[in-house]
Amino acid sequence: MRILLIDVYHYNKGGAETVCFNTGAMLEEQGHQVVYFTLKWDNNLPSKYEKYFPESKETRKGIFRQFINLRNYFYYPEAAKNIEKLIQETHPDIAHIHLMWGQISPSIFPVLKKYNIPIVFTIHDYRIVCPAYCFKNGFGKICEACNGKDFYKCFTHKCTKGSYFLSFFMAAEQYFRNKFFNPCQYLNGLIYVSQFSQEKHEKYMPGLMNIPHIVMHNFSLTQTKKVENKKEKYLLFLGRLSEEKGIMTLIKSFKYGISLPIKIAGTGPLEKNIKEYISENHINNIELLGYKQGEELTKLIKEAYFIIVPSECYENNPMSIIEAYSYGIPVIGSKIGGIPEIIKEKETGYTFPMGNSKELAKLIKQIESLSDEEYLHLCKNCIAYAKEDMSKESYYKRLISFYKRILSQKK
Repeated sequence: MRILLIDVYHYNKGGAETVCFNTGAMLEEQGHQVVYFTLKWDNNLPSKYEKYFPESKETRKGIFRQFINLRNYFYYPEAAKNIEKLIQETHPDIAHIHLMWGQISPSIFPVLKKYNIPIVFTIHDYRIVCPAYCFKNGFGKICEACNGKDFYKCFTHKCTKGSYFLSFFMAAEQYFRNKFFNPCQYLNGLIYVSQFSQEKHEKYMPGLMNIPHIVMHNFSLTQTKKVENKKEKYLLFLGRLSEEKGIMTLIKSFKYGISLPIKIAGTGPLEKNIKEYISENHINNIELLGYKQGEELTKLIKEAYFIIVPSECYENNPMSIIEAYSYGIPVIGSKIGGIPEIIKEKETGYTFPMGNSKELAKLIKQIESLSDEEYLHLCKNCIAYAKEDMSKESYYKRLISFYKRILSQKK
């Protein structure tokens, strides 16, 4: 089978790209041909298809750059033109999209339809039903005020980075897209990465219920078979240091006398606030490591005692949890979005009320007293769960079956 994988970036910028490239590698392992279509970026990895990649807002030059970027946010003619050339050369059987809104744009939909190429879409965020992607307003609160149709409230609530200007264009794009490129009319298959995500999408765009769909948690390319001994007992947070990730709730929990050390791997807008809070409260067991990737990040995960995911937004299916389980590391996560779906209470980890630093501290103190036998039980359950639900072997079987289902219905 020849699969056209579509994403905004041709490098590992975030969780969606990790899933996209993991999927590509897995498909190629199984003998399929994978064709990539993304935008050009300075950080892109080499690709034999890069001559077809349209310019991104980062690489575009010229005096009309800002105007063109704005137009392309709604409709990107070069993306439509280039993907048609790529299709004519490679003749893909199916297209699988990971990210596209506001960058590649739905300009590619009519081209794929013209060549009778069915479209499978993995839904990593909430952009189909929420202009601001994550159901949070400009005040940092969970917000579902648009109700799937009143997108002007994205503007009135300043949902995009607290900016009226950005929020206006996000809302306008949503109205434009639903009018001229409604996903219900172009998508042939949907992959939800959590049951929570499916429920939210179908609530606010009921037409999606008519599209064949499947819920598949993300997967990891690696899978450990045994629990490794810990040289050092530490907690680990990995991700962006921003409000929606709950990092300040985590940091504040340490004022309640937590003795376990924690390592923070990531950067973001709250980095200065975190340093100030640590200094003002004389906390000496929080270590800020900055941005980590590759083998260095893998080593941090493998040797961690627990991974902590304190998110305060509608997370779909965090890769940090998937990667933790793949190495047999239990998780503490907040009760929001798709996180509780993949944390089996007292079996693969624990959950706490979102935003409650006192309850989080209580939970961390509880795991400090776990016996070796109790901890080993958690780790073994993580490995078993990852093998059953999050391994590339189990993911491949379900994915290829779904592809075949969509292709047969399209024919």
